Amino acid sequence: MRVIIPSSLRSYTGGEGEVEASGSTVAELIVELDRRYPGLRFRVIDEQDALRPHIRVSVNCEIVADLSIALKPDDEVALIQAYSGG
Repeated sequence: MRVIIPSSLRSYTGGEGEVEASGSTVAELIVELDRRYPGLRFRVIDEQDALRPHIRVSVNCEIVADLSIALKPDDEVALIQAYSGG
């Protein structure tokens, strides 16, 4: 499936903004991404295996919060990182 990577995490993907990956759930997809791009999971998932507060995941343009959401091979997943500051 197509995975959109935010610019703030592209250092893990060698600068790639889109990558192909697989997984039957969002959690499995993130594990697969971390296998291919070490360190990425830590930036997305916290120590309690939950999405970090500044990260959102979109599946086919719909924000999901549950990492057990089922995925299909033709889905488009976007990792979205919020920006804050003054």
